Amino acid sequence: MNTFNMTNPIIALSLVVTIGAGNALAAAPGPCDIYATASTPCVAAHSTTRALFAAYNGALYQVRRTSDNATKDIGVMATGGVVKISTQDSFLNGKAGTISIIYDQTTNHNDLKKSGKVYWLSNGGTEGNATGGQIKIDGKTAYGIYVTGNSGNVAYRNNATKGVATGNTAESMYAVVDGKRYSSSCCFDYGNAETSGNDDGNGTMEAIYWGTDVGWGGYGQGSGPWIAADLENGMFKGNAGGYQYGDSHKTPWATAKTVNVKYASLVLKGPSTNKFTIKAGDAQSGKLVTMWDSIRPTPSYSPKKLQGAIILGTGGDGSPGGTGTFYEGAMTTGNPPDSIDDKIQANIVAAGYGSLTTGIEGNGTANHQGISLAYDSRSADVRIDYTLDRPAKVRIRILDLRGRVVAVIADGELSAGAHDAVWSTAKRYSGMFAAAMEIDGRTASTGDVIVGR
Repeated sequence: MNTFNMTNPIIALSLVVTIGAGNALAAAPGPCDIYATASTPCVAAHSTTRALFAAYNGALYQVRRTSDNATKDIGVMATGGVVKISTQDSFLNGKAGTISIIYDQTTNHNDLKKSGKVYWLSNGGTEGNATGGQIKIDGKTAYGIYVTGNSGNVAYRNNATKGVATGNTAESMYAVVDGKRYSSSCCFDYGNAETSGNDDGNGTMEAIYWGTDVGWGGYGQGSGPWIAADLENGMFKGNAGGYQYGDSHKTPWATAKTVNVKYASLVLKGPSTNKFTIKAGDAQSGKLVTMWDSIRPTPSYSPKKLQGAIILGTGGDGSPGGTGTFYEGAMTTGNPPDSIDDKIQANIVAAGYGSLTTGIEGNGTANHQGISLAYDSRSADVRIDYTLDRPAKVRIRILDLRGRVVAVIADGELSAGAHDAVWSTAKRYSGMFAAAMEIDGRTASTGDVIVGR
């Protein structure tokens, strides 16, 4: 594990590098590692793009080849890394396929498969196109769960979950979606729903909604899209709207801002008190914006009456009108503090959604060392201390989120022993960057450096 030596005027990050075959360094913490630090662990973690735990090295999802119904698990390039899409490409070999299972990365095994028969899906749901929603993450190709409203009935569901919040239990969830794909119909959701597959009344759901609906939750600022909380019988941007109000909430919610981004990060928090919180941000940069943080709608929305199913791409009763593309998301038990939400957002940004160039991979192996700190001093530099166990050629680069080289702070043959490299950031940079260390031409360590101002 890294040690952080806070010295002035230099802020130092220390690590020990052991050179040799098979000595991969630990991956940076994932979203679920971050949630765990607040004693609000993930009870479900789904992604088609990357591992959501630093230690995860299993399958992200399963692909079904349409021609012969054969299936193949699609894993990660390295522990804690991004999807190994070459496995899928080789398996399909240009043929059609679907995503048949989205694996839960937690030990609860709350995997998502196509929905069974529910109220609005009398024949059940269908599997999404395996090559829909193409994206680059950290410079590598990946695909999402591609849902088009009222076309194909793509819907995933698990009615027999383990550990997911029920009753009035506190929970939180986040999702990363395509910011440019949405609809005005119900419902492109991810989250907690009824195990019955029916509309079981107010407060029996708690799921993230993405789209431009105004009939079930009122208007937001601008033309949308907006994040809302699907609490059943309403996709709420505030504490009014929904079925019992009809389309009467015409005044735009002052806090419900249009989320005009290429990729959106969405957060819904549901404590056990009479309150809910929704936040949204740009998955490529910046911080989350709070859209609502106050009481629940009335009547009958507090206390909650959650049943603990998980849905993706559909409403709690199977309403199939929503459009969107899902890339990753997780659900917790317990309600984390705002500081954890901020760390989740920073982690999403650092993942490199939409980045065409990678700064954290070399020779086919991604090893995130997890270098990460934030500071505000205008005079501070960043120093990386490291120790080599034998002579080697070392190169350390600082890259921005597009993978462009900002600085090269070490480049040459070095002896065994302790060394350091300094990046002079004073009055020049702010934001999030990646530090990438190469040893003898191979990536030995990478991680995030957050420069504040």
